[in-house]
Formats: sequence, structure tokens, C-alpha cells
Amino acid sequence: MPIAVITPFLDRRHGTERCVIEQLERLSADSGSAIHIYAQRVEELHGVARYEPGDQHEPGTRLYWHKVPGIPGPHLLRYIFWFFANAVGRWWDAKFRGLKYDLTYSPGINAGNADAITVHIVFHAFYRQVISELSFRRTPVKDWPRLIHRKLYYRLIMALEKRVYRRSNVSLAAVSALVAQQLESYFQRKDVRIIRNGVDADFFSVSQRIARRADARREFGLGAADFALLLIGNDWKKKGLDGLLQALSLIGALPWRLLVVGSDARGPYEKIIRDRNILDRVFFLTPSSDVMRFYAAADAYVGPSLEDAYGLPILEAMACGLPVIASSKAGASEIIQDGTNGIILRDPQDVQELSTKIRSLVESRDLCISLGELARLTAQHHTWSANAQATREWLEMVFSSSRIR
Repeated sequence: MPIAVITPFLDRRHGTERCVIEQLERLSADSGSAIHIYAQRVEELHGVARYEPGDQHEPGTRLYWHKVPGIPGPHLLRYIFWFFANAVGRWWDAKFRGLKYDLTYSPGINAGNADAITVHIVFHAFYRQVISELSFRRTPVKDWPRLIHRKLYYRLIMALEKRVYRRSNVSLAAVSALVAQQLESYFQRKDVRIIRNGVDADFFSVSQRIARRADARREFGLGAADFALLLIGNDWKKKGLDGLLQALSLIGALPWRLLVVGSDARGPYEKIIRDRNILDRVFFLTPSSDVMRFYAAADAYVGPSLEDAYGLPILEAMACGLPVIASSKAGASEIIQDGTNGIILRDPQDVQELSTKIRSLVESRDLCISLGELARLTAQHHTWSANAQATREWLEMVFSSSRIR
């Protein structure tokens, strides 16, 4: 069953892309069929070879990368170019190279003709959460170009969601029950399969975290008395950073520090930090493929997402034995029992609730230990092997159904 996989890029520094890498490595190991990846960039994927017609590849190679060109410029323009460029690339390979695929698989909307799509976020639901933040009145004039760009991008994706997700001949899988409910609510899709994300519990482990803790904390300038909170994500508005900074300012007397890992515009948040008088307590860190160093430095993970289809860092932090605060708007909260193996933030926009929950962790080492131990046990039931097996069964079902049609 030759498969085409469409994704803008692959690396281990971004959540969705890391999920796809974990799936592909396992699917290729257990499959006798080739998997052809159409992407602009591929990093840190084991066993992949650049596809060139007529080239001799290593025996056993089953992952082939077809490089799709890209252009510089704003994200909106790059996405539009990518959407059409990968379609042209696949058409060219079919027309002139004789490559035929039994199935086209896409994580998110990367094509108008995918057979199977894993949905990691429903932008219709996300837009409702952030629409009040996308107001020109609440945004400084100098930031209007960025605001206009973001609004145009969201509207384009929502238009594509309407067009693609309502197609009866595309099969959808959701990374959480939350996403499945949103797909039913917005697009009347009642046939969505739920395949939750996984974690490598051997790599993300308590032993790894403890072994690297001293070096990691030294690297980030953390003292013995500092309680380090961690947030990982690239869209900081969606991840709830605005509210988190406000919540932390309410407990400024406590010895907390915040590590923010991701890529986004820092300007609006640096203003909040200055206005809230929490300078020198918030550290913006560049994403790294060595994500374990961030968990090793942390004492707790806090994820107050306004909208998060899953929230992979929550599960990884749990596997490392860290106590977590997870938004009820994050799919990962579905595996958490509030107060037992983690803490659920009922309203991610309730700054007072968030500050109270953070305080409970900073002030109680026993609570952190108890939550972290049960979090670790929970994470061990959610592995990438289980995720890949469920994905394989789903794709085989999609293929069988297409043959019947």
C-alpha cells in the first residue's frame, strides 16, 4: 500500500511534526510498502532518503522525501504557495514518473484531495476563543500589520476547513475527543476516529530528567530555591501566555521562574512583563530538538491553552514525572483526573484560578511529588507504538473502503 504523506516540514521541535515523525518511523518499520513524503524540509527522521528517480537506495529503505520548493515572505503567502506547490509535485510524479499512491495522508489541511487527514486543531473553534484578542482597538498601531496577517491566515484556514472537512470521501481522525466534538459541531462529521497522541516513555522519563537536572538548571541560570514553570509552544496567544503572565504577577512574592520555549513575536509579552513588574523572572528560550533539557530544568509544566487539540508537551512532562496544570480546552486534559495525576484549569482565561493553582504547586512539594508520580504512570499507557498501530489500522480501513467505492 504505497502512501503519500503531505506535510510542510518535519522536525522534532514542533508538536504536530514530532507526532508525524514518530508515526512514520514506526509505520515504515512494520510495513512492506514505500511511504513518500512531500515536504519542504525534513530533519531528524531516521531512515529517510531523498527521492531521485533511478537512484539506488539502501536496502530496506521505505521512507522517501520529495522536496517541495518554498518561497520567502509572510506565513500566509508561504502557506498558499505550499498548498499549490505540493499538489503540482504530486501531479508531476504521477504524470511523468509513474508514481501511484493507494492513499494520500495529511496531518492537517495541506491538500484539497487527501484521502485521510489527522486533525490537530479546528480553527473555527480556536478563532472563537481568540476573536476578542484580534481587535484593532486593543492592538497598538505598530502591530496592526501582524494582526491583519494573522486574521487573514485564520480566515483562509477556516474557509479550507469548510471545503475539505465536509467532503464525504475524506476520512478524518482526531487527536482527542475534544477535536472530534468540534468536527461534529462545525462540520457535522459524526464518523471521526479518535487516535490520541503518544509519548516515548523510555526517553521522557524520571531517570532522564533527574540525571540532567543540575546541568539544565545551571544552563538557564536557575537557583536552588527557584520553582521553574515551563511552557512550550509556538503560538503564544493560543497557548495562553497572556493570562499566564498576568496570573504569575499576582503571586510575585513566591520564588517562581517561567521558561517559555517557542517562536513567536515577543514584543506584546515583553510589554506585559514590564507593566506587571516581573522582569528577570521570565525567560524566552529558542526551541531545540533536545527538548529534554527543558523538562529537566523544570519543576512543573503549565499549559493554560485557550484552544489546544491535544498539547503534546503536557504528556511529555507527565512521562517525566512533572506535575502539570492543563487547560480543559486541551485534549490532553482527557487523560487527567483533576487533583490525582494532574490539575485541570477549568477556565484558561480565569487569571485568578490559574494563579491559585500555580500557588498550590509552588507551596507544596508533597503535592508535586504525588501528582508527578501518578502522571508518570498515566503516561506509560499512551505510547507512540499504540498510536502508530491505531493509525495503521485506520489507514488500512480507509484504503479498503476506497477500493469498495
